[in-house]
Amino acid sequence: MSSLQECLNARKTRKKLTRNRMLKLKYIYLFACIIFLGGCKLKENLPQNKPVAIPSKFSAKTDTTTTQLAGMQDFFADPALMALIDTALKNNFDLQIAMQNIELARAGVRFTQGIDMPDLSAAASMGARKFGNYTIDGVGNYDTQFSNNLDNKQKLPSPVIPDFFIGLQSSWEVDLWGKLKSKKKAAAARFIASEHGRNLVVTSMVSEIADAYFQLLILDNELKILEDNIKLQQSALEIVKALKQAGEANQLGVELMSAQLLSSQSLKVEAKQKIVENENKINFLLGRFPQSINRRTVAWENIVPPKLSTGIPSALLQNRPDIKQAEFDLIAADADIYSAKAAFYPSLNLNGSMGLQAFRAAVLFNPGSFAYSVAGGLFAPLLNRRQLIADLMAEEAEQKMAYTNYKRTIVNSFTEVYNYLNLIENTNEIHELKSKEVDVLKNSITTSIELFKFGSATYLEVVTAQKNALQAQMELINLTKSQYGAVIGLYRALGGGWRSEI
Repeated sequence: MSSLQECLNARKTRKKLTRNRMLKLKYIYLFACIIFLGGCKLKENLPQNKPVAIPSKFSAKTDTTTTQLAGMQDFFADPALMALIDTALKNNFDLQIAMQNIELARAGVRFTQGIDMPDLSAAASMGARKFGNYTIDGVGNYDTQFSNNLDNKQKLPSPVIPDFFIGLQSSWEVDLWGKLKSKKKAAAARFIASEHGRNLVVTSMVSEIADAYFQLLILDNELKILEDNIKLQQSALEIVKALKQAGEANQLGVELMSAQLLSSQSLKVEAKQKIVENENKINFLLGRFPQSINRRTVAWENIVPPKLSTGIPSALLQNRPDIKQAEFDLIAADADIYSAKAAFYPSLNLNGSMGLQAFRAAVLFNPGSFAYSVAGGLFAPLLNRRQLIADLMAEEAEQKMAYTNYKRTIVNSFTEVYNYLNLIENTNEIHELKSKEVDVLKNSITTSIELFKFGSATYLEVVTAQKNALQAQMELINLTKSQYGAVIGLYRALGGGWRSEI
């Protein structure tokens, strides 16, 4: 009898060992499968983006020895202007919006930081269940009440069975194909793109403020030139009136001189209005209400646009914020395509919980109420593939648009620099010729007045000389504005104005 009992016990022990060994093997196989699948990688097979080839130089006359673009302080060299830019960097409305776009992108990065890590949460839940009398659970629970192996605490309440749980719950999607990693990459690329978008706003803002500021300096001189011409015209008008009283001139000469004077006075009022508009343009860029702009007084002969070396075209790829923004937008689009393709493959999800669970609140904190569960499974899309296909098509279209935008930005940047270089060269040549014309016409005013005094010239010739001189001076002023606008535009086109912030 004892030998039989020992035989039975030995058999039970062998079965238990075998069962434990099989269980261990199952866990080993499961772990090996997870490691194997985790090592799998989806073939990228992304669209082949051809590199954008740009010329080695902008033109035959450009300087290709300079490798670094001048900073704002060195390029503008005007304390009053730098103070305005400093205020704009703190208060500009567009810049504030750009900063919030960065925060939005930062939130996206923060969201994806732990996307490939297990999720862990604390849980406290309470529920109730009632099984039907003719269900497996209902019959089994009813039959359990008659078992002699249960004490009163272990007997199920009837007919409603409560369920209390306090503990931890976790879920984890194993990144088998790199889908989640690609989402992290896309979020990081968009964050960097938003930072370059902010730099683009800074570059545009700095160039607008500088252009409006130098326009003010030129307008101040334009106002002075008009005032000087008005004094000359008033003097000429007095001479004509005196000659009329002496019988050597007529009313027509007085009227022509008066009309010329009124025209100059109206130009003076127009110049004052332009000054107000430029001041308020700067005030808006600085994020404040209209007020006078503090600026230095510069003599007309000292208003000379700053010099700027262009360097080589490849430097645009590092200096231009819009190119860098388009580049990282393209990187994000590539990562999105990879994520969309990985969505077609099975995903491995693991779920687990650990804590205290009981159907009686009185025994919830009893050590015997400790429970845990672990579950995992592979899930492959079957019926929703049309949605996945649509998502992939959309991402591929987004990627193509991003690549086209990247190429367009590079070509546009080169074209902008090329146009500004030609504009600077042509306006400098025209400015030199127009300056000589202004000098000649200024002398003609003095000559016509002297000849008019001695009767060797008519009042019409005096009016014509004054009119031509003033018109040439105004054209010279507009050329100077174009010169400054071209140089500042070239500085912006080269990507200047955002690296050396105050």
